[in-house]
Amino acid sequence: MTDLQNKIQAAFDDRSLLKGKPYEDAVLAAVEMLDKGEVRVAEPSGDDWVIHGWLQQACILYFSVAKMELIDAPPFQFHDKVPLKRGLDDAKVRVVPPGTVRYGAFVEAGAVIMPGYVNIGARVGARTMVDTWATVGSCAQIGSDVHLSGGVGIGGVLEPVGARPVIIEDGAFIGSRCIVVEGCQVGERAVLGANVVLTKSTPIVDVTGKEPHTTKGRVLPGAVVIPGTMPKQFPAGEFQVNCALVIGQRRPSTDLKTSLNETLREFAVSV
Repeated sequence: MTDLQNKIQAAFDDRSLLKGKPYEDAVLAAVEMLDKGEVRVAEPSGDDWVIHGWLQQACILYFSVAKMELIDAPPFQFHDKVPLKRGLDDAKVRVVPPGTVRYGAFVEAGAVIMPGYVNIGARVGARTMVDTWATVGSCAQIGSDVHLSGGVGIGGVLEPVGARPVIIEDGAFIGSRCIVVEGCQVGERAVLGANVVLTKSTPIVDVTGKEPHTTKGRVLPGAVVIPGTMPKQFPAGEFQVNCALVIGQRRPSTDLKTSLNETLREFAVSV
């Protein structure tokens, strides 16, 4: 693995090395390992996540070594450098036409991809639903038993190398038309109501106590979040800007569906 990593990092610094077969083979091997789930761009380590930037480099370099080809998937035809993922039946993954999973993404057994999109380097956990027109960007990490509702946009990242991808942890529910980008993290079993937008600069305001508490970049496990606005002063005056409001905590339960339904009713969250 160290040799593979060294070759990829060297080729990233000097693209002329890709003319040599050992370096090209290293890129192809790394992307194949991503595709099989043998490695991942980001993985949990204690209370945080470790980012493997060299795997992001491998994805970038793949576009230099791969060739443009016609991809026939009747009645559709594509022209691209990255083929479609194969072996979905053996992997026990359901992909509903015209849903798309690119080679180099890993999807665990029991996941369902409706007519959505999963990009290279991403990882989608077991029993997760990627609903209609939901998109999972490059290198994004989606946990198990997650629901990405219709039209959800999960941002991707390849550069700058080592940048944190979007992380959606196990059991989270992401409501319709939510946008989560710029390396934001949504904790286990958290609930985002419809139209919540999370960027690294979006204020996440906990309004469950006597005073608001504001953070950025991470929704804590079990939090129930809805879209909101807050005042901000500009040279031209005071205007309302988007924020995310933490309005409660998801009820604990061993049954995810029961817990979710009770939470949505209790807090009247639109999804």
